[in-house]
Formats: sequence, structure tokens, C-alpha cells
Amino acid sequence: MNPHIFRQYDIRGVVEKDLPHEDVVKLGRAFGSWTRDEGGKTVVVGRDGRLTGPSLRDSLVEGILSTGCDVIDIGAVPTPLMYFAMYNLDGVDAGVQITGSHNPPDFNGFKMMMGHTTVWGDMIQDLYKRIVAENYTDGEGSVREADVVPSYMDWVVGNIHIDQPVRVALDSGNGIAGAVAPELFRRLGCEPVELFSEVDGTFPNHHPDPTVEENIQDLKATVLDQQLQVGIGFDGDGDRIGAINDKGEILWGDRLLALFARYVLKEHPGATIIGEVKCSKALYEDIEKHGGRGIMWKAGHSLLKVKLREEEAKLAGEMSGHMFFNDKFFGYDDALYAAARLVEILAKEEKPLSELLADLPDYPSTPEMRVDCPDEIKFSVVEKVADYFRDRYDVVDIDGVRVNFDHGWGLVRPSNTQPVLVMRFEASTDDLVQEYKATMEDVVNKIRKQLEG
Repeated sequence: MNPHIFRQYDIRGVVEKDLPHEDVVKLGRAFGSWTRDEGGKTVVVGRDGRLTGPSLRDSLVEGILSTGCDVIDIGAVPTPLMYFAMYNLDGVDAGVQITGSHNPPDFNGFKMMMGHTTVWGDMIQDLYKRIVAENYTDGEGSVREADVVPSYMDWVVGNIHIDQPVRVALDSGNGIAGAVAPELFRRLGCEPVELFSEVDGTFPNHHPDPTVEENIQDLKATVLDQQLQVGIGFDGDGDRIGAINDKGEILWGDRLLALFARYVLKEHPGATIIGEVKCSKALYEDIEKHGGRGIMWKAGHSLLKVKLREEEAKLAGEMSGHMFFNDKFFGYDDALYAAARLVEILAKEEKPLSELLADLPDYPSTPEMRVDCPDEIKFSVVEKVADYFRDRYDVVDIDGVRVNFDHGWGLVRPSNTQPVLVMRFEASTDDLVQEYKATMEDVVNKIRKQLEG
């Protein structure tokens, strides 16, 4: 079994190459055995709309059942509905979502929960060690099906209050969100304009990643052509949100988080709000301005969920579009629920979305940039970059290195999911953005060449 598919936040790989039947059975045996060791017996299993989902489900369930665990198969649903099942189905102990998220169609993988705890980091590595040691429990479990979509919709409709219809477009990118989001918004009193709601694991129209500008051109055009109030995009498994305002402008994750934070802070003065190292300085300034306590933390949905609970924060979010509401919700990332909260805000306001954040500074910045760097050296590169800049500037090193220059900042961090370095820059002027970018790129390139030998 390829050890590199056991990543920081999930297990993910190319299906034919990295996830053959016998290895997925072993994974099911390891996860089921761990569940039994934790005193549990019932595992929820869901999947997204990828073509390989059913076969992976069969292999995974075979392994889980062999440990004596019972399986509740909730079918093809967005990842947040697997999380919802963990909180709302009686007697469940663990959960697995089979999903490739926003990766190419030939990828797939597994996101897992043990109780209400996201499985990540060392816990994922322990699963691999269990497989290598063949440390399995034996037994004979049973499987049954459950439909969690009606109860999920009932819950959201009962907790979101949209006073007047909002003109909204929904772009599911042929991902699994299309099976739930349009009907959910109709039940909320809207008549959404639908784009690519048909679930199709080949993603024939565009890749389901709404944080990539080229993927939301159809959504942008629809908002402008039909004079809609907002356009909302979902990723492949429905846990990340992208948004377009009434002027066709993209609301990147940190600006969307700032908007949500303002409304959360109205009801919870002084609350803690968590962003991540790629977020704009403007976000943290705005949280403080509105009376909140802003925390900058590591990127990654699993890490933010853990930090949310540690800090008892009301809200967290990241540039990639994961939004975690611990206000009136369960604290996990759900793009459908976040979309409903956004529309709820618009229904209450007389101002268009473009005006709601008009006073939030929009500092010149680069998009998130990904630079190829082998897995074997990417962490060492960042460590040496941190050492270099620490002697010259104030740095934040909780996740890679964020260098605080005189009038802006630059970031380089190793991706936890790909053989790349992630970089982003922000400053008070465009010229300074390019200056800081050139400075850090020069250091990164020199160190990378040294380590590559």
C-alpha cells in the first residue's frame, strides 16, 4: 500500500494506481478495528458523485463489516451530510465519506470522523501502521441504508430565516451538491438559477473548485446577465463555498469570512473568530474593529475544526472556502449551510452584497500561487526560508512562514496535500506586492536549488 496516500487531512490517491480493491478492504478493516477499540460499533458511510464511488464503497464496507462493525450507508450525499449524520443519527460512532473533493476525476479518497472528532495527522498515520501490522478485529457486521437528506433539509429550513426571496444562482459544477442545494434553496423560499446541477463525475462543464477564477466564469456571467443578487459555487463534495456579488466580483474566502464575522459578532460581542495564514490583514483588522478576537491559525479544514473547539470560537474560515459555523450550527464545514447563511444576510439587508463590504479595505494582493516542489524537500525548503527571514523581519511561523514586511506580508508554506509550495503576497501598493514577491521568490528558489543538489 502506498504510504503517501495517507495525508495530513485525509486519505487520497489515483483510484486504479493507489486505491485497488484489496487495499481499500484493508483500510476498512483498519478503520472498523479502530472503531471497535474505541468502544464503537456503527459506522456511517457516504460518498460523493465520482464514478468510482460505488466500487470504493463496496470495498470499504466489506472491510468494515469483517471487524464486527455495522454500517449505515447514506448513499451519494455532500460531505457535510455525513458530518450531519454523525450529530443527528442515533447510535453512530464513526463516519467515512468517500470523496475526491476538488481533485481531478481519476482521484478519490476518504474523509473520516471518530465520534465528533475529525480524523487527521497522526490518527491517519496510525491507520496506516495498523494496516502494516495487520492489527485487525474480527467479527461479522450488518449493513443498512438511511436517507439523511430530508432531515438535513428540515433542520436547515427550521434554523435559517429568509424573510424575502433572494435572486441567487447556484453552480454545483456537476458535483454532489447539485443533488441537494437547489431543492434546499427552493424550500428556503428562493427560486435559484441552476448551473450544472446534474451530478456527473466526469465534470463535463468545468472543474468543481469555486476558488479558481476560471471555474466560475459561467456563474459570473449568469449573475450579471440576469441581474442577480449573488452567485454561489460549490466544490465537488459540497464543503467549500465560492461567491460572486451583484457586480460580478469574487468574494474570496477571507472577505466572505469577514462578512459572516460581522453578523456573528452582532449576536456574540467579543467572540473569537479564526482565520488562517493566507487571509488578508484586512480580515483581522475588521474582526478587531467590530469587537471580536481574531486568531490567525494554520490552514487546513481539520486543523481549523480542532482549533475552533479549543478556543470555543463562534466562527472560522479559510481562503479555500471552508467555513465553520459554531454559532447556531455544529462547528464543521458545510458550504450549503454557509450559502444559506449568506442568503439569510441578504434577505435582511436593503443594501446589495457589493455594498455590505464596501468599507472593508481591499489591499493589493496576489492570488494563492502554487510552485512545484518535491514532497521530499518541501518542508526543509520552508524551514530554511523561515530561518533566513527570521533574522531580518518579524515572522509568523505557525504554518510555513508569513513574513511581515514594512507595508505588507508574504507567505510560503508547504502544501499538506500536494508536492507544491503555496505562496501569497499582500501590500499597501501593487509595486510593493511585486517587490515582496520577488524578494521571497528569490530566496525560495535559491534554497530549493541547494536542496535539490
